[in-house]
Amino acid sequence: MLNRRTLLQSLAAAATLKAQPGPGSFPLAPLRPTGLRIGNSIPLESTYEQLRAHARLGVEYASTGAAKLSDATPQKLEEARRRFEQAGLRIYNFRVSELHNCGPIVLATPDRDRHIEMFKTHLRNCGAAGIHYITYAHVVNIEIAAYYQTGTTYTRGDIPTREFDAVKGAALPNSHGRTYTAAELWDSFSYFIRAVMPVAEQAGVRIGVHPDDPPMPMLGGIARIFNTVDGYRRAIKIANSPNFGICLCVGTWSEGGASTGASPIEMIREFGPKGKLFKIHFRNVDRPLPVFKETMIEDGYTDMWGVMKALRQTGFNGAIIPDHTPGGQWQYTLGYMKALRDRAVAEKL
Repeated sequence: MLNRRTLLQSLAAAATLKAQPGPGSFPLAPLRPTGLRIGNSIPLESTYEQLRAHARLGVEYASTGAAKLSDATPQKLEEARRRFEQAGLRIYNFRVSELHNCGPIVLATPDRDRHIEMFKTHLRNCGAAGIHYITYAHVVNIEIAAYYQTGTTYTRGDIPTREFDAVKGAALPNSHGRTYTAAELWDSFSYFIRAVMPVAEQAGVRIGVHPDDPPMPMLGGIARIFNTVDGYRRAIKIANSPNFGICLCVGTWSEGGASTGASPIEMIREFGPKGKLFKIHFRNVDRPLPVFKETMIEDGYTDMWGVMKALRQTGFNGAIIPDHTPGGQWQYTLGYMKALRDRAVAEKL
């Protein structure tokens, strides 16, 4: 027999268990008609509880991916999409690392056609799984630490952060054996993008090109062509497709300063109304090259409120994600970014 107190405790425990949410309990938030959707980079292998933790912080879209195309089959992509959606998140971008900074494609090696066919397969797989965007970077040595970061320094609160010194970077040896000119990079980009854009259009997938980080004219003997506004203007003409556009990394663009030919806000005001901005990386640095370090989001020299206002005013309709947060403090950046977004929407800018 149960006494009254034990009975009440048992009933309370049962009610608590019944109230515990499980997979599929959280419907997706409605799409924002105003755009400015909050996203974050989230590992594909994240558990249900880890995915829910992002949703609780206001994340709506996930940028995720896998190392190999074999890990992004239609079945695996569909499983990933459903698993993220059960936790209340949409997959916005699915990166396959072996195709993102792809040496055979960028450097036009004899194996490039096979990799281009792999890229086409990934476009078709994503479209079939209901994932409609891919970020691409036409650069290879960004994945080699020495060509991306020349040192570690500290930002606010003694948080370790990336530093890059152009003088040290320029002294590094060729990363891929010889010098590759800008003309060669433009030729390889044109060959690639003209081959894949018809497939992207058929699959309903957009491709956004990330700027070269750091945006130097050449690094490790390889020219960099996505480091100026004129480079993007030229690429858009070459691609000649509504499904081709820009992944604007505000931090990378800020690293370049005047050498890019346009500030991040000017980039937004030029390409936003044309529907060419697909994804925004929300990041800041203390100053432009020749030496910069990554900072906490409000401590850099770029006006991030101005960036958010420009996105709102030009009708941006995509994902904005924290990027390279010093010391892994992405929650801080996410909250700051969301506050700016909510203010921009509330003020009806």
